[in-house]
Amino acid sequence: MTINARFYVLKQNNEPEASIPAHFDLAARAAAKQFRAGHRVFIYVDSIDDAHLIDEQLWCFEPDSFVPHNLQGEGPKGGAPVEIGQTPPVGRRNVLINLATTLPDFIRRFSQVYDFVPTEQNAKQAARQRFVHLRQLGANISTQEIEN
Repeated sequence: MTINARFYVLKQNNEPEASIPAHFDLAARAAAKQFRAGHRVFIYVDSIDDAHLIDEQLWCFEPDSFVPHNLQGEGPKGGAPVEIGQTPPVGRRNVLINLATTLPDFIRRFSQVYDFVPTEQNAKQAARQRFVHLRQLGANISTQEIEN
């Protein structure tokens, strides 16, 4: 299966510090869009703190629409349509939204990958490494610049 990967490149802005990183907000929006399109989504994170942060964003970023989601180990047996975690997801999911600094070992399970290039230098370098790794896997990669 070929992986189609999209990297969102965040551009620097002069706005005051937000309560949530811009790429977490974009990830929540991407998860909502993919859920509405009928896809099952897995959001991969580095830590339980990041899991709670994206979980909270999914609850509050769009008050007029609900995105059914859960942290790993919570929710229904097969997991909600959007699952957040650090280990392989429950059941089959075709969309990965990567908020971690590395790609998961189980990356080949997904046909669609969303990733982000934040403005901070260390995060940019980690994104470059993920980009190279996906290229080595033969993924079709596209990029899109985003004003944050």
